[in-house]
Amino acid sequence: MSYLTHLECSSCKQIFPSNTLQTFCQECHSPILAIYDLSSAKENLDREEFCHRPSGMWRWHELLPVEHLSNLSSLGEGDTPLLAISNIDSIHGSKNIWVKDESINPTGSFKARGLSAAVSKAQELGLKQLAIPSAGNAGSALAAYASRAGIKSATVMPADTPKAIITECQLYGAEVTLVDGLISDCAKIVEEITASGEWFSVSTFREPYRLEGKKLWALNWLNNSTGNYRITLFIQQGVVRVSLGCGKPSRNYNSWDG
Repeated sequence: MSYLTHLECSSCKQIFPSNTLQTFCQECHSPILAIYDLSSAKENLDREEFCHRPSGMWRWHELLPVEHLSNLSSLGEGDTPLLAISNIDSIHGSKNIWVKDESINPTGSFKARGLSAAVSKAQELGLKQLAIPSAGNAGSALAAYASRAGIKSATVMPADTPKAIITECQLYGAEVTLVDGLISDCAKIVEEITASGEWFSVSTFREPYRLEGKKLWALNWLNNSTGNYRITLFIQQGVVRVSLGCGKPSRNYNSWDG
């Protein structure tokens, strides 16, 4: 089971049901966030139990949005290692710097986490065709996880996207459309494709659940940490969804774990 209770607009706080298809807030056009009953989770879940489950982000399934595990689309993503940078202090005068290696995820990047969550929830809600604009890893991740779930996928990409990414998407069975333009032009085409309702967009902040996969990046770290001390996360520019995702467990972990 999942402790997901409802969805909530990140700005105006309007409430949405989690058992029906949602995109973004139609009132203020802000992203919608998944909300969990962390009080019940604290009462019923044992933090140590997670350590003894099979590896991967779905070991935390109670704190993810999928109600029935039969709907999971997973390729073993998550639980990526933290690598100590042992010589950083001699270069920059800093100590205790660690790098989380997301390249070992099934499709080679952190995008695997978010698309695993989004495709799994899409399958639970009965969606059959998913579309995304992408210049790289998000497109290949959608193609892989949609294929795993038996769902059709379409990726709209700039024409100068690396050939390896285009081929990867096609090999997974995605419909690939190349556009002589930028990623913003691709996003407009996805909006047109999904306007009829036959296809559903899993574009950035156009659905609530990719963010849920990203939060496991931080939850994995928090669960393996001991003691109370200050931590600063450095996340590369351009991945706002990861920054927001990491913030969710960082803010809520103590209220869940006690």
